Amino acid sequence: MKKLLFFILSFSFVSLLFLYTIPSANIIIAEDIDYITTQLQAKQAEIQKLEAHLQDAQNQEKTLKSQLNLIDGQTKVTTLKIEETNLKIEKLKREIENLSTRISRISTTLDTLSELLLKRIIQTYKYSNTLSTFDLMFSSKGIAELIERLKYIQVAQIYDKKKLYELQATKLAYNDQRQDKQTRQAEAEKLNKDLETYKKQLGEQKKIKDELLKVTKNDEERYQALITQLRADTESLARALAGGGVSLGEHNKGDRIAVVGSSGCSTGAHLHFEVITPAKIDNGKIVDNSNGNIIGWGMDHRVDPKPYIDSGQFTKPVAEYTGNDGCSRGSQCLNGDISTRFGQTYYVFSNSGTQHGGLDIADYFGAPIYAVEKGTVYAFQDSQSCWLSGTPGKGVAVDHHNGMVTLYWHIP
Repeated sequence: MKKLLFFILSFSFVSLLFLYTIPSANIIIAEDIDYITTQLQAKQAEIQKLEAHLQDAQNQEKTLKSQLNLIDGQTKVTTLKIEETNLKIEKLKREIENLSTRISRISTTLDTLSELLLKRIIQTYKYSNTLSTFDLMFSSKGIAELIERLKYIQVAQIYDKKKLYELQATKLAYNDQRQDKQTRQAEAEKLNKDLETYKKQLGEQKKIKDELLKVTKNDEERYQALITQLRADTESLARALAGGGVSLGEHNKGDRIAVVGSSGCSTGAHLHFEVITPAKIDNGKIVDNSNGNIIGWGMDHRVDPKPYIDSGQFTKPVAEYTGNDGCSRGSQCLNGDISTRFGQTYYVFSNSGTQHGGLDIADYFGAPIYAVEKGTVYAFQDSQSCWLSGTPGKGVAVDHHNGMVTLYWHIP
């Protein structure tokens, strides 16, 4: 009896010692995680402060200096976001290491302890079934000892069952931790993708600054002239779209629908080509084909035309189209090259107008423009003449009757 009681108490002590002892490695990892968390919070506070400052800077008067400061600020924020993401990845890495250590150590031992307890329960029941009440009575020195023996057997059985349930519950808890580990691993994978996006964004921001300095030669007068011209060009296109177009009838894919010009506020002969979707032309207005709302100028509903042309889904809008966008970054432009990319920064406004909504394709004056897909062609024209050329902006748009509209601007 004393041996039985001693085994129960000793097993209880070992169980508690095992379940509540934390390895020193886990303590070190926890301290590292706390340190990383503190760094992360400081980095996030710095990002929040900088973003608020950038919001104020966007509302300032547009000068070359303010734009360069704005780009520098955006670059700094992106750099901080890269550092923040690296800290998040490191924190998750430490947490995953911590979980892996605990899961590996505890899970194996829990299986062993559960098996041990199960054997104890079987042996206890065998012992209780082997000794009948009469055996206990005759082997006991008296009623008091008999009652005491029966009591210890009952206590042992109840204790073993309880401990088995506790261990199984603990095992389930660690199964949850394994699931937690998988969740954190998925989160880490997403953060690694975010990290690549931020690095790409940082590269683009540096290119934007280089392009701006190259175009303006760090001269305020050149910059203001650029702003004036770009603003006039965007306003011209916006007025033309708002005024509506006139149907020119049906045309097939590859039909000649216009020629390259430099009407409106263009600085030279080129084709401005856009893909607008989901969209259709209704009563001469380009509208969202799902709700009928008018689509104006900007990035709204615009998508990059280049993949459609390069994949062969669209025929080339001009015969000499090359797909080469090197001259948009400062190299020499040849006919058919992309002089301004989709999404390239305009340095003009603090809204969606800062990005280019299509492709500018360099070509000679009078080069044929072709419908990239079959559809109904509409003619659009600005109601005002541009001060730069003395002519109103002109263009055509094609409703392809498939949720897509293409726009061809700056025709003569």
